[in-house]
Amino acid sequence: MNFTAKTRLLTLLGDPILHSKSPEIQNRAFEAAGVDGVYVALQCKEEDLEGFMVSIARSGGGGNITLPHKEKAAAIVEIASEAVVQTGACNTFWGDERGRIHGDNTDVDGFRSALSFFIGSVPSGIRVLLLGGGGAARASLLGLIDEGADEIVIFNRTPERARSMSRRIGGERTRVIPVLEEIEGEDFDLVINATCLGLEENDASPMDLERLGCVGAAMDLVYGRHVTPFVRAAEAMDIRATDGAEMLVRQGAASFERWWGIPAPVEVMRAAMEKSLVD
Repeated sequence: MNFTAKTRLLTLLGDPILHSKSPEIQNRAFEAAGVDGVYVALQCKEEDLEGFMVSIARSGGGGNITLPHKEKAAAIVEIASEAVVQTGACNTFWGDERGRIHGDNTDVDGFRSALSFFIGSVPSGIRVLLLGGGGAARASLLGLIDEGADEIVIFNRTPERARSMSRRIGGERTRVIPVLEEIEGEDFDLVINATCLGLEENDASPMDLERLGCVGAAMDLVYGRHVTPFVRAAEAMDIRATDGAEMLVRQGAASFERWWGIPAPVEVMRAAMEKSLVD
């Protein structure tokens, strides 16, 4: 692709960003769709986030926000989607012709699409254990509420963070536990890892699944070239499991559609994701 002064800049802002596959996925999608843009990953410290977002958006660009900046990004955007308002987290931004910064949380749509892709139609009334309290956990919680989950049990190493998330998004269908011992032997249709544990191959699994009763499926929002510790532990117990690769593709597709206003080439994006993990 030839880049000119008209080429639109889309960025990934986070810390760390070297593990991300978003540049491979988005640039392949831009090429397939015939849009004039380039997607790059930029290491960004918290104190630099607002400057990056304002400059990029006002120049006609946009991008994604990843760990650990999603909550701060929500406070920076000027026109926030309902998903940003509900979760207090923003992972996608772009500028308009008046220089205003728009923000959305496409992790919500990405999670819902990936969950449906993984287990088929999501039956209302499922019981879920959600591990984590950050931006990914908030998006997952809102997605689960929208899909009609009956009960979501939340565990985070900082219980007050989980309680704040529960009050903001979950309401009566959520239950926060301060220690995992409270649910030993209990059955869950789905267990979700929305923590960052698993980014490194030698990380510990976020929990010992053997402490639970029957587990129907396990979904890790972390992905990598390696099988994540959480997926590895689940599969060792013959629990159906998946990592976060599909969610990355699906939220990336939703971001693409916010930036360009046309349908995303999802199959192309998935193929690019799969290729990036084996190259």
